[in-house]
Amino acid sequence: MIRGVCGPLPAYSWVHPFPFLTLIHYNRPFMPQFRIHRMKDLPRQHFRWAPHVSGAANIKPKDYEPSDEVQADNEYAAWALLRNSERPLNVGDLLELPSGQLRICKYVGFEEARSIVPEPAVPVNAVETMPPVSAEMPQTVQA
Repeated sequence: MIRGVCGPLPAYSWVHPFPFLTLIHYNRPFMPQFRIHRMKDLPRQHFRWAPHVSGAANIKPKDYEPSDEVQADNEYAAWALLRNSERPLNVGDLLELPSGQLRICKYVGFEEARSIVPEPAVPVNAVETMPPVSAEMPQTVQA
């Protein structure tokens, strides 16, 4: 008998209906696979000295190069796994979830990031080929 707060507790043994499942960690099959994008050196220097802004960070895909992948419970677990490796996560590096969501490593932790794609430049010739605007007023129809 086990002694409880209000008296003895009945001793019973519970047998798991599927004992092989006790060997499997319940989160292991569901851990996301993070894709790592490393920031290039020159943009990293600008990023390190830029002031911290709240909200989602706007990133340019050209400033990053794809790297390896890591499987972890969350971005902080991924950072802890890679902390003592040959290539740890540095400030400015991105983690991409399988859903496509981006998380950027900052001094204060991980924050949401959005990829900005520049709009295509309008060619100078396109402005010249536009039809001229008519200065005439349209005729009104009177009944």
